[in-house]
Order: sequence, then structure tokens, then C-alpha cells
Amino acid sequence: MAVVVPLLQILNPKIEEAVLVQRLSEMCEQGYQCVGAYDNKKLVAICGLWIITKYYIGKHIEPDNMIISPEYRSKGLGKDMMKWVYEYGQSQGCVASELNCYLTNEAANRFWANEGYERIAYHYQKPLKP
Repeated sequence: MAVVVPLLQILNPKIEEAVLVQRLSEMCEQGYQCVGAYDNKKLVAICGLWIITKYYIGKHIEPDNMIISPEYRSKGLGKDMMKWVYEYGQSQGCVASELNCYLTNEAANRFWANEGYERIAYHYQKPLKP
């Protein structure tokens, strides 16, 4: 899984590499999966995946941190990757897809809207400190 770290750092440059590696390890233990797209042997895009069930939507697939190398953007790779994600989700019995997106990532918000996602909620976060 460490092969995805350079792409994760594009989206989260303030998080140290060692922290990302540790978190990925924990995430994999909790059911995290990741799909990648390659140009020859170079990893150029990733999309993390969670398959979970929530009472209000049922079993669904959650794309998490889809990142495409800057030089590969706007070439249809995101659409192709999401087509695979939707088909994979259906094959796993998922009835929907839902995700989170940073408010400040305007390009990603446009992408998700073009993919047919609707904004239905706010995502809140609160650090837990002793």
C-alpha cells in the first residue's frame, strides 16, 4: 500500500509520509481497499474504497481520496476509474455510492456533481483531545 503515498501527498502535503504509511496500515485492517491506474508501470491515479452499510442508505461503496497525477488530469481517467468503482460496488451488492469532498477542492466538487452526486449533508469533524 505504500506505493500510493506519493499520490496521497498531492492531496495532503502537510501529513508526513510515515504518518500516511501508518494510517494506511490501520485503514487496511478496517476494510480499506484501493484501486490504481497505471501508465506502463507508473502509478498515475488512485481511488480508495470502503464498502459499508448505514441505516439511511444501506450497503454502499464510498470512494475515498481519488487522486490523479496533475499531468494525467482532464483526460477521462477519473470517469473511467469511477465506472470501474460503480461496477465493482454493484458486484459487491452495493445499492449506492456516497463520498466526502473537501469544500475547498472546487475542481473535485465539479467532478462529483458531473458524476451525478448530490450534496445532501455537511461533514463535521472535531478533534478529540484529553
